[in-house]
Amino acid sequence: MSKPIVRFAPSPTGHIHIGNTRVALLNALYARREGGTFVLRFDDTDVARSKKEYADSIETDLKWLGIAPDVIVRQSDRFDLYDAAAERLKAVGRLYPCYETQEELEFRRKRQLARGLPPIYDRAGLKLTDEDRAKLEQEGRKPHWRFRLEPTNVTWDDLVRGHCHVDCGSLSDPVLVREDGTYLYTLPSVVDDIELKVTHVIRGEDHVTNTAVQIQIFEALGAAVPTFAHHSLLITASGEGLSKRLGHLSIKGLRDAGLEPQSVASLAVLVGSAEAVRPVADLNELARLIDFSHISRAPAKFDESELEHLNARLIHEMPYEAARERLAQLDADAGEAFWLAVRGNLTKVQDAVEWARVVSGPVTPVIEDKAFIEAATNVLPPTPWDAATWKAWTEAVKTATGVKGKALFMPLRLALTGLDHGPELGALLPLIGPERAMARLSGQAA
Repeated sequence: MSKPIVRFAPSPTGHIHIGNTRVALLNALYARREGGTFVLRFDDTDVARSKKEYADSIETDLKWLGIAPDVIVRQSDRFDLYDAAAERLKAVGRLYPCYETQEELEFRRKRQLARGLPPIYDRAGLKLTDEDRAKLEQEGRKPHWRFRLEPTNVTWDDLVRGHCHVDCGSLSDPVLVREDGTYLYTLPSVVDDIELKVTHVIRGEDHVTNTAVQIQIFEALGAAVPTFAHHSLLITASGEGLSKRLGHLSIKGLRDAGLEPQSVASLAVLVGSAEAVRPVADLNELARLIDFSHISRAPAKFDESELEHLNARLIHEMPYEAARERLAQLDADAGEAFWLAVRGNLTKVQDAVEWARVVSGPVTPVIEDKAFIEAATNVLPPTPWDAATWKAWTEAVKTATGVKGKALFMPLRLALTGLDHGPELGALLPLIGPERAMARLSGQAA
């Protein structure tokens, strides 16, 4: 069996969102697992809306996710291929010119609906003679070009949806080339899949309706039809569809918010599947969990609160070596003992900044019972301090004051950290150290 070639084909007209990323990840991780090739194809035939800054952003996003492509192509560099394919289809009578305006087509559609007929194109363009076409062009009309569908039942076995079939006799012949000579999505996509030898087309279920048409184009061009997998789409927690234009859950935004790429990837791949949604730190392991037959056909909700929960779980298990470089960039690298002490209280790596400040100061202590704090200060254990110091100290404080439980621990936490919550003080106290601890217990900011 040959190794798969897959592609992710975004339009560089905005920042990609989590829904686009689901497509990219399923393609890239499937290729990784099977030893195949992951192609990034920029669908940038819309020259007016396509921007280099968005293409660069997409490459940055994929690299951040850990799925940099093996091959990058741009449709704007490939018009000769599309032109040649269009000429081949014209030569065999499968691509034909039509001259109706949008107003004329809309009028016909309404008339068909009023008569109880399906609103499909009546193929009037096929009935035009050479003289008819010459006359229309003399009037200044330019043709758009439609692909003549064979009125057959097109079938395919979808890796997600199972056996699928579409009666092409119930469809309008699709427009492949506009009046101005520019291409719609369909023909360039098929031509690229043929030329790049794509074996598997893994994409959202919103493309299912295109598949029967594209299969006929593959066959008309004498090419093998790839395997299709149409997975469920992601929607927001409130049930909205995701949109680049509206900026829903952009990868750039999630990255800038300090989320881990592994948490984003885990939720994007596992939500809406038979697998339990959980943080998967290794992309190879995540790739092994992909089973197209276990992806639900119902839209899957992508909940940002669930993403933060997954992110926190990843951070809680993250080794110091994985966090060290970013801690240094945040000026919050206080060593491995510090990281192990605080990571269980973090949602994002950047949250460590607050606890680095608590350790090294300055902290304004909160002292509500001076007599209790003085008594506690008098029984501070001798140096050096270690992981056992906190337990020894609190036992001594309990003996000296008779106070125990929360009434003992909370005043000490407030005095030492200025906060009523946080990591275990057994781990923090040696990091704070005797000098800062003494200063804070005496009411000084330190």
